[in-house]
Formats: sequence, structure tokens, C-alpha cells
Amino acid sequence: MSVKLIAVDMDGTFLSDAKTYNRERFLAQYARMKEQDIRFVVASGNQYYQLISFFPEIADEIAFVAENGGWVVNAREDVFNGELTKAQFDTVARFLCALPEVEVIACGKSSAYTLKAYDDSLKEMAAKYYHRLEMVDNFDHLDDIFFKFGLNLPDSDIPRVQEMIHAELSDIMVPVTTGHGNIDLIIPGVHKANGLRILQQHWGIADSEVVAFGDSGNDVEMLRQAGFSFAMANAKPHIKAVARFEAPHNNDEGVLDVIEKALNGEAPFN
Repeated sequence: MSVKLIAVDMDGTFLSDAKTYNRERFLAQYARMKEQDIRFVVASGNQYYQLISFFPEIADEIAFVAENGGWVVNAREDVFNGELTKAQFDTVARFLCALPEVEVIACGKSSAYTLKAYDDSLKEMAAKYYHRLEMVDNFDHLDDIFFKFGLNLPDSDIPRVQEMIHAELSDIMVPVTTGHGNIDLIIPGVHKANGLRILQQHWGIADSEVVAFGDSGNDVEMLRQAGFSFAMANAKPHIKAVARFEAPHNNDEGVLDVIEKALNGEAPFN
């Protein structure tokens, strides 16, 4: 069965824990992907401006399903973005800011925004994932298109806060875990699988021709949709249960090992 699209999550999947990847090996693989007419898509919860920094040589050519599907870009051209109404944004921001244990990042198309009042540790962490980040006094009167919220909170509070969000905001936003101790709030139905589906329709690619890699709760829909779905060896059991196959650990170039098999037509791709 032919492979026409390879989609990779970044943190805990394509990237090592040190936030690096074997660039020389991957770029050689990417050249072979182009020869075989295979599309490469970065599907991540992270900000588009951060994601393109990992692929300076090819960012003009490849596609990005950024912000957990909130913003889809192909070869630097907009394909899709979700958008909260102002009333929805205000409702969510007001609810989140009333939770003392939660630090909030509002994710917009032009920039991400967080509060000046938060600790410097959050700002330092957020800067790694949001290359465009503005410090504001509050979330009132921001002029942007918003499609996601990022929440920083203690791991022990995540299940309880997720339940609260489900109970209070489920008609507006859905909480998903990102794999590095945070929660993302996404617009219902606007997830990575939706972003991939939009690109697949544009390119005429069937689910059975898609290889997808992931390790966290925000990868579940994408792994369910792809014909060749790989959970990383470092993924939790409930993520592995969703995928059809397992890839080696993210610190062992697991994604690149599987891509090599796909390019060579080795099992399970033969």
C-alpha cells in the first residue's frame, strides 16, 4: 500500500527530549520523500512561528497543522484557521482567570498573549513554545483571531481542572493534554485530524495513505484517522492503545527509523 503523507507531532515524538532531531538524516529522507511524491506535515500543538524555526531549509515547501489544528498552513499560505467569537473568547478567558492554580496563554494568529502578573518561570517556559508572545495586563480588548488557549498548572491538578472545563466550557472548547504537563483548549472538532483531513482533500490523499506519529492526548484523533498510525515507545498505554503500530523512543530517532522503512517499502509498508 502506498504512502502519500507523513505527519509528525513534535514534542515527545519527532523531537528528542532535548528538543533536537538528526537534521542531516531527516533532510536526506525529505529529499527521498519528494522523489516519491510523499507530503510531509508537521502536526503540533505549538505555535506556527515556533514550528517553522525547526525547519528553516524547507518551511517554504511543507505544511503545518499548528496550534492543535487551529491554524493550517501549506507552503507559507493559509489553508484554514479556527476562530472563537469575541463572546466565546471572553467567556473562556473570564472562567480561566478565576482559577488561581491556572496560568493562561491566549493563542492568536498574530501572537500569543499572557499576563504580566504571572511568574517569570511561566514566561520563560512559554517563550520556548511561543516565538511571538506579548505580555498584557488582562485579556480584554485584544485585537486578534483566537483559536486556542494554553494552560499551565501543576500536574496533580490536571484531572480536576479538565473535569471543570468539560462541565463549564464543553460547548465552546475541549481540553486535551499536550504531553508536557499542560492542557490545551481547542475548538470542538478543530483538532489535528481535522487539519490533516483538510490537507488530504486538497491533495487527494486517502486516510489509508497517511502515516502519523504521536505520543499524547492531542494526537488521538490523528492516530485514529491515519491508516498507518504509530504511537511512540515513550507514549502512555492509552495512547498506544489507539495506534496500530509502535515506533521506537523519541530519544532514539524513532520517527526517522519508521520513515526509513516507509521510504524503503519495508514492513508494515509493503
